Amino acid sequence: MSKEEKKRVVLASGAFDLLHYGHVHYLTNAKKAGGENAKLVVVIARDKTIEKFKGHKPVIPEDERRALVESLKVVDEAILGYEDMDMLRIIEEVKPDIIALGYDEDRIEGELRRLIAERNLNIKIVRVSKFEGKGMISSSKIKEKIIEDYHRSKST
Repeated sequence: MSKEEKKRVVLASGAFDLLHYGHVHYLTNAKKAGGENAKLVVVIARDKTIEKFKGHKPVIPEDERRALVESLKVVDEAILGYEDMDMLRIIEEVKPDIIALGYDEDRIEGELRRLIAERNLNIKIVRVSKFEGKGMISSSKIKEKIIEDYHRSKST
């Protein structure tokens, strides 16, 4: 297989708690960033990592979130991350050509750019735009709707 035919590996990551269309948009566009026949590997945040960074436990346990994400047609492989968010260790294991970040991942982008530059790695970072559709396109919106509907049903 020539170098031109080598599949580009795209790395994406996230919590993926309460899977929704915004996640599908992100992952579909992440894979597209790798071009034809790209391989999409998705890192799923650990339960403890989510609790540390978001201040609450995820609704869906990490093993189930990983399996759900991996079941999506666009995803080739889903793996659990490390509790210490060791991005370098993931990069060394997955060996991505491209890292796709969501529209809101400024903090992670800066850290990744530093790691890549320090080690002189040939990895491109791309940002996926926010999905601008209507509906249940964020985990927090889904949670708010559940609470709202629950309270409405209790008061009737």
